[in-house]
Amino acid sequence: MTSQPSTRRLRIGVDVGGTNTDGVILDPSLASSSSSKGILAHIKTATTRNPSDGIITAITSMFTQLSATHPNIHPQDSIASVTIGTTHFVNAVIERDPTRLSPVAVLRLSGPFSKHVPPCVDWPEDMRSLILGYHARVKGGLEVDGSLISDIDEDEIRHHCQKIKKKGIKAVVVNGVFSPIDAVHKQEERAAEIIRRELGDHVDLVCSKEVANLGFLERENAAVLNASILRFARRTIREFREAVRKLGLQGCPVFITQNDGTILKGEKAAELPIKTFSSGPTNSMRGAAFLVQQQQQQEQENEKKEGEEAMIVVDIGGTTTDVGLLLPNGFPRQQAAYSELAGVRMNFSCPDIRSIGLGGGSIVRKDSNGGITVGPDSVGYKIDKEALLFGGSTLTTTDCTVLANPDITSIGDASLVKDALTKEETEQFKVIVKSKIEKIIDNMKTSPDDLPVILVGGGAVIAPDELQGASKVLKPRWSEVANAIGAAISRVSAVVDTIKSTETNTEKQFLEEIKKEAIERTIAAGASPESVEVVEIEMLPLQYVKNKTRFIVRAAGDFDFTRSDLSNAEEEEEEGASEDAVDEDPLPERQAVTDPNKPKASPEAAVDVLTYTPTVRNRIWHISETDLAFISTGCYILGTGGGGSPYASMILLRQLLRSGASVTVVSPADVPDTAAVGCGCGAGSPTVSIEKLQGDEMMQAQTELYKALLASHSSPLGQKTKATHMIALEIGGGNGLQGMTLGASTNMNVPCVDGDWMGRAYPTKWQTTPVVFNERSPIWSPIAVADGNGNVLVMPKAASDAAVERIIRAALSSMGSQVGAADPPVTGAEMKRWVVENTVSQAWRLGRAVARARAMNRLEEVAETIVEECSSGDGGGGRHGEREKGAKVLFKGKIVGVRRTLRMGHVYGECIIEGTDVSSDDTVTTTTITSGGKRTEGAVGGDEQNLFTGKRIKIPFKNENIAAIRIPENDGSNGSDDDGKKELEKQEDVLAIVPDLIAVIDAQSGEAVGTPEYRYGLLVIVLGIAASDKWTGSQRGIDLGGPKAFGFDHLKYEPLGTFVKPVSVIDEFDRSIE
Repeated sequence: MTSQPSTRRLRIGVDVGGTNTDGVILDPSLASSSSSKGILAHIKTATTRNPSDGIITAITSMFTQLSATHPNIHPQDSIASVTIGTTHFVNAVIERDPTRLSPVAVLRLSGPFSKHVPPCVDWPEDMRSLILGYHARVKGGLEVDGSLISDIDEDEIRHHCQKIKKKGIKAVVVNGVFSPIDAVHKQEERAAEIIRRELGDHVDLVCSKEVANLGFLERENAAVLNASILRFARRTIREFREAVRKLGLQGCPVFITQNDGTILKGEKAAELPIKTFSSGPTNSMRGAAFLVQQQQQQEQENEKKEGEEAMIVVDIGGTTTDVGLLLPNGFPRQQAAYSELAGVRMNFSCPDIRSIGLGGGSIVRKDSNGGITVGPDSVGYKIDKEALLFGGSTLTTTDCTVLANPDITSIGDASLVKDALTKEETEQFKVIVKSKIEKIIDNMKTSPDDLPVILVGGGAVIAPDELQGASKVLKPRWSEVANAIGAAISRVSAVVDTIKSTETNTEKQFLEEIKKEAIERTIAAGASPESVEVVEIEMLPLQYVKNKTRFIVRAAGDFDFTRSDLSNAEEEEEEGASEDAVDEDPLPERQAVTDPNKPKASPEAAVDVLTYTPTVRNRIWHISETDLAFISTGCYILGTGGGGSPYASMILLRQLLRSGASVTVVSPADVPDTAAVGCGCGAGSPTVSIEKLQGDEMMQAQTELYKALLASHSSPLGQKTKATHMIALEIGGGNGLQGMTLGASTNMNVPCVDGDWMGRAYPTKWQTTPVVFNERSPIWSPIAVADGNGNVLVMPKAASDAAVERIIRAALSSMGSQVGAADPPVTGAEMKRWVVENTVSQAWRLGRAVARARAMNRLEEVAETIVEECSSGDGGGGRHGEREKGAKVLFKGKIVGVRRTLRMGHVYGECIIEGTDVSSDDTVTTTTITSGGKRTEGAVGGDEQNLFTGKRIKIPFKNENIAAIRIPENDGSNGSDDDGKKELEKQEDVLAIVPDLIAVIDAQSGEAVGTPEYRYGLLVIVLGIAASDKWTGSQRGIDLGGPKAFGFDHLKYEPLGTFVKPVSVIDEFDRSIE
């Protein structure tokens, strides 16, 4: 790497959007010293069919401006870089364009794992058939501690390469279990070398670890999309470079902006186009911050404030308002673990953007009650033809804004709107717009403190100059090209996401090493060493994995334009273009790929969730995909923050259904007393479960258990050594589906009981109802566990159920931190005494409530619907009579604090929630406001929501949520004990506590939020659900499942309501055939 002096200092930023192409020429050296912010030229022009033509037009126009205003500047000698933001790659995926997407082969290095969940299994069928051309599972993969599941087998890989070659597929993805932490064995890289030798250099090879981080399916999804679009991306970026050369900018590097606000060199973007998919909003946010940076610094100096502060960026277009939070480190806040594009779930970094249907073209309507509504529909880009100001016939927000603000004289003909609204209606309009913007701003904030708000975009004129929650409202000059400015000022960054053992080194020692590695990677990516800084650090202890912590460290710096090794010499470009000439030929027209590995059965047709009824015949419930979707959603809610996401288990079971398997559920009352009711579950770390997908360990454990029972003659069932029924250990989380999976016709071929041993999720095996009843002890031995990789542990005897838990947990770390466990069967008579009844039905009903709320766009009422489902059951007044209160809404607000620590394999922590309006932003869109600004409708946001506004609660958790506790108003500690002087909670502040269920759901989606997913700024609803009387009916149950079991000896259990037995789906929908 060498450096050389350079007189080039100007940067060009271009943002190619679907409608407009924006450009800017910027001199960074003048950014802080000139009123022009260093902006020497700017342009907004229509996007062309060929984006390169639009780029040439935009830059040529700016050169003309530059020559007129700065005749001494010669662009060919002064331009240091051209940075482009584009939507063309993501549009190819969204539009499912077969001329731009290539078929892909996937090789998994996973050994025996993931066999039941093939690649692209959760994709829309048309996308899967278009892109997935071949897939195979081969030896390889790592455990969470870095040890081998198995080493790769070269002959095996070569065998599959021959099949890929015969199919003519020229894009291959290699995905290994725990590959992101594989710094020693380098299995993906070694496999890629073998594939390259077999298939040739013309084949595109993508190692999943280069695309995304931990999360096997989601990383694979991202890698497959990336591979599919590579040829189109290379062709497009080559055209971008050619456009720059045509402008005479020889040797000028071309960069592409990526999702997190940083840049990739053109050739790197051609390798990782997926990292550019969401760069547009990020460019806009960073450009906005740049425009107000000098003003912010001056005000901070005057007010003697230390450090940078976060800023809210509000980008108002013609149809929508997009809002994001720019963190003090200068980068936008990123989304939580997963994002979705075109129906494909992925885990690469994307900015957290909230959008509402409010823009300059939003349509304003009057109603018969004297009120008005705003949006969400819009005239969009036709505003200059359809708005009243321009002679059209549609009343828009821009029309109303000009009417309300006579000082605005630069937009259209104000005389055309003078009678559009009365004075009272004009005031109503202002209240609605102000309320909508204030609400989405509040949703983005992570603390109650006011923050600066920057308004950008062509529709920013409709926003008021003052907003509640804003310390100030800024409308900077040049905001209409903020996205191009953001592209021009983008930085270089690198991320290290790894897992380390803290057994010999401390977290602090590892953190220093990882920070150094992140800085080195950033410099290698092109940053000047003196500018690099660490901008983000996250440490996550792993549950049930001894001495293991996940570190995520990110560094960023300014691009080093003096480095000769990063220049784009013309000769190099021409040489590279000729080498790639064959590869860059247009993709041939093609049909969707026929995949021989695809399940024979097709997915269910679209189902109307509002009218759907399950199939129950002769008191046997035949599970469908729709039922499974409902149950999965409900299981996570009943998991009370723990139990792990059911997503992977749901995908596995759905595959069984699509392959023709039968899955049935029966009522506990219908099980014979002499039946043998078996049980199985997964045990281990949720971090491992998202990476090492289930193989055959669940069935292997069952097989080994019954072998042991047969040999020992110790079964309580006498000579019976085979289960006749299965039951879930816990309905909460992923284990809630295991009873059905094990009972499927392709596995044990027995029905699953509509019930479980917890009625929720608990962190330990002794927190189960059979242990509560204590009719025999221990209940959980013999037990067998299998790791799916050939290792089985059978425990014929145990001193106690607590000993079973302790010993199995100790074995976990040596068995990959994830096992399938098989529990000894109980008799049908025992099951009827101990079971928490109808919990599969309860999960189904909760999931159906969420699905229906989505279908009707009434998510603001989902919490109340869930409460209704839990408050009407088999007892009391029945479903249509007087209802018992079996649940209640405990709180609604925004997460403003999360603290975690690892003790004895369990993640302990607290979540702090501050009361706020959590209803969806569309609620305000349709709310009618009469004269004086009073709402006449709008459910949440009225008196009920005022119960929570300004208040705070905390939720302590041990994997699962333990309690919901009010934080006193005079408590300024945020409920934490960081100072080591934590005061004990008071009984009168307890809203709910175990064994009652405390569930947190996402207010914007209705889905459960697990404790690992708690994050700042998330809008949530906290529900309390009364625990089963199997727990609360005895002091032993309260002792085992209540406050004392979690170390809250100073608090006592007081029920939040009356338990209502869930209504059986079988009882309600049975259509018996006589």
